Amino acid sequence: MIRIGTRNSPLALWQAHEVEFKLQNLGFETEIVPIISSGDKNLSQPLYALGITGIFTKDLDIALLNNEIDIAVHSLKDVPTQLPKNIQISAVLERDFPEDVLVRNNDSEPLDLNVLKIATSSLRRRAFWLKEFPETEFTDIRGNVQTRLKKLDDGIANATIFSLAGIKRMNLDVDYEQIPFLLQAPSQGVVAIASRIDDQELSEILKSISHKETEICITIEREFLKTLEGGCTAPIGAKAELLGGQIRFLGRLCSLDGKYCIETDEIFDWNDSENFGEKLALKVLENGGKELMDEIRKSL
Repeated sequence: MIRIGTRNSPLALWQAHEVEFKLQNLGFETEIVPIISSGDKNLSQPLYALGITGIFTKDLDIALLNNEIDIAVHSLKDVPTQLPKNIQISAVLERDFPEDVLVRNNDSEPLDLNVLKIATSSLRRRAFWLKEFPETEFTDIRGNVQTRLKKLDDGIANATIFSLAGIKRMNLDVDYEQIPFLLQAPSQGVVAIASRIDDQELSEILKSISHKETEICITIEREFLKTLEGGCTAPIGAKAELLGGQIRFLGRLCSLDGKYCIETDEIFDWNDSENFGEKLALKVLENGGKELMDEIRKSL
């Protein structure tokens, strides 16, 4: 029996069932174990104000280390780049719908993007939006997709921003707009499976359901993030795409107000021996990124 730990939101449970389905296809018995995470308990403060890394993963990590569950299923973008001792990401499912999209309430249909009041608690989404529309007013919003849609209807703001994966996976009938200037978070749209390093038999099983192409891309994105942030939350976007034997990588670091941004857009030949994410991040740090990160740390 493989016990699958997950947050208990509808989207997290969808992810856990996807993993369960793949394991059952290999002939394994499974059990889903929902766990309420700290991030779901406190919905009044934006995540960056809570000062905890891995707020959505911490309670699952504890359950994993206490042997209450065998694997933990996460949205990979919620997983800190520095994992707890004896925990590893053992598999990732194929990435789907990694981009951010805009969802308006009914009264805001005719409004231009530059006059919208936006509900988001993400530093990245705020900074990248301010880069384009510096006068924008924001309000914080937390909760699962359904909760946020209800808050939007109640008039908390004109619009909010979702990961498209959340809308598609929940089969939600909502109108959304693509917003290409909002470069996605590193490893957005990826379901990850964590397990204990000392459980080698299970690690081998999980390897067989991991999607290699997604693995390659998210490794670059997460190394980019890890090298830039050094454990600090910051407006960082990253997108790696495998095209034949080459990678196209887009990366961005912005100041909190969106006024200063350092971007990189490169195509290179991939091999499995180089740490491309670190290399790309070091270029950004040398190009003014170090000063920018110092400023962000001071502000937060």
